[in-house]
Amino acid sequence: MARDELAGLIERAARAAQARGLLPDVALPDFTVEPPSRPEHGDYATNLALRLARAARMAPKAIAATLVESLPSNDMVAHAEVAGAGFVNLTLNPQWVARRIGEIAASRGTYGNNAQGAGRRVQVEFVSANPTERLHAASGRAASLGDALGNLLRASGWTVELEYYVNDAGSRLAAFGQSILARYLAALGHEGPETDVPTEGYHGAYIATYAAALAAEHRDRYASMPREQAVAMLARTGSDHMVDLHRADMDGLGVNFNTWFREQGLHDRGEVTAAIEMLRQGGHVADRDGATWFQSAALGDDRDNVLVRSNGTPGYMTSDIAYHRDKFVTRGFDRVIDIWGSDHQGHVGRMKVAMQAIGVDPDRLTIILHQLVVLRRGGEVVKLSKRTGNIIALADVIEEVGRDACRFFFLARSADSQMDFDLDLAKREAAENPVYYVQYSHARTSSILLMATDRGIAPSTSADAAPYGHPAEVALVRALIQYPEIVADAAANLEPHRLTFAAQELASLFNGFYRDCRVLPSDRVAVDVGTVRSRLLLVAATRAVLAHLLGLIGVSAPDRMDRLDADGE
Repeated sequence: MARDELAGLIERAARAAQARGLLPDVALPDFTVEPPSRPEHGDYATNLALRLARAARMAPKAIAATLVESLPSNDMVAHAEVAGAGFVNLTLNPQWVARRIGEIAASRGTYGNNAQGAGRRVQVEFVSANPTERLHAASGRAASLGDALGNLLRASGWTVELEYYVNDAGSRLAAFGQSILARYLAALGHEGPETDVPTEGYHGAYIATYAAALAAEHRDRYASMPREQAVAMLARTGSDHMVDLHRADMDGLGVNFNTWFREQGLHDRGEVTAAIEMLRQGGHVADRDGATWFQSAALGDDRDNVLVRSNGTPGYMTSDIAYHRDKFVTRGFDRVIDIWGSDHQGHVGRMKVAMQAIGVDPDRLTIILHQLVVLRRGGEVVKLSKRTGNIIALADVIEEVGRDACRFFFLARSADSQMDFDLDLAKREAAENPVYYVQYSHARTSSILLMATDRGIAPSTSADAAPYGHPAEVALVRALIQYPEIVADAAANLEPHRLTFAAQELASLFNGFYRDCRVLPSDRVAVDVGTVRSRLLLVAATRAVLAHLLGLIGVSAPDRMDRLDADGE
């Protein structure tokens, strides 16, 4: 990353100045190297002088002047100057810039990657809906967020595993089985209370559809067995059916999980009991009122939490503790990231406390909460109702707007912001549709390069590229050079939504460059061949970065698309 290379030069300048007695021999503070607020001030600026002033007992401007004077010989910086209250502004060497643009163009698919993860293992768990209903739009947001985060971490040197936690144990499965049985009996022609879906059951049309299929295939098989047995069997076969639908939805969104982890397996393998025993051995369990309690209040939680109820059933968080024990202790992940809906906010602190109780550093667990998704069509809200059958299934959204638009739109805002998803905009083939605009920009780069090849014109090499001096060229070059920093920061902060912003900004800069700087001349216009070839190199570099960006988001990077509206350039 350019900023890291520059930070190294600035640090060497400070050390050299200290060695010469121009600066006092004090510890250097943390400092930043980043683009200045005004582009005319150069490519990067550092605040080291301001940060060092107190310890050095010197004026920031004097320190900045010393840093400029002490900057080691290099081929990266063309100009360094003191600015403002003590910043050092840095302008990159045009030859270094041309070489970097050449490297970008030659490294399609890898430019932007970094090694901050150092091969450590991270698990990202997301969606994880109960296998009792169809996935809805919020699940699409979680899926797009989780998969893009996995791509981002993988590009940042982590060994990533994506996991879907199937919540196939607990009271909701019994209600699910009862709902299927009622619809199944109705499909067989039964009448009376036995065909009534429980109030707290599942009333969606998908239940009736599935039950009718069971009745057609198995006739009275489940009707002839004891009710309790039928409910249990239908809950299990029904949950398997729903998991298959969830898999299909994830395939439709282009999300591939390494593992589909079953909650019931924790119980079957005795891991829930083992987790409770581990807590008991640590002195964190109390038995009172006929129940077993996790004494989480003593560790900073707002209250104790039940592990086993007086009726012998596990408490709400018991399986979650066992599941995370499996992640950290059994499977040995260095880091775990859970993506939950915002309605789980109250559970975050409790899970952190539970990690402390089982001997896991709570900082190794990160929980991201995502807000709701509001679907709109024609400016009107498309209302959701998960239990009454009016649910807008994720599969329907994917079918209506397509995978690419789904992923881009679901990722277009930070996880902690509520999202309005405009279905009409997502389908529009025009510049105001951001995913279409970015994809079209990539297709435009491919088209330009193909036309150049047809004319026998090749992009310049980094050695013979002409300097980029037009303001539109400079702006585009800066964005390309700074791209790895965007990837690194987005990964470090677990904010993949930054990628959609970067994609739109880069597309806008490229189309501004295409508008203001003639790349391929017409036969009637004479343009210097060296300039043409240099601009083609810049086009190739832009194509590489747009492809990398879209790949991280999980959106295709087409080489051909229909033209935008006339005002879409």
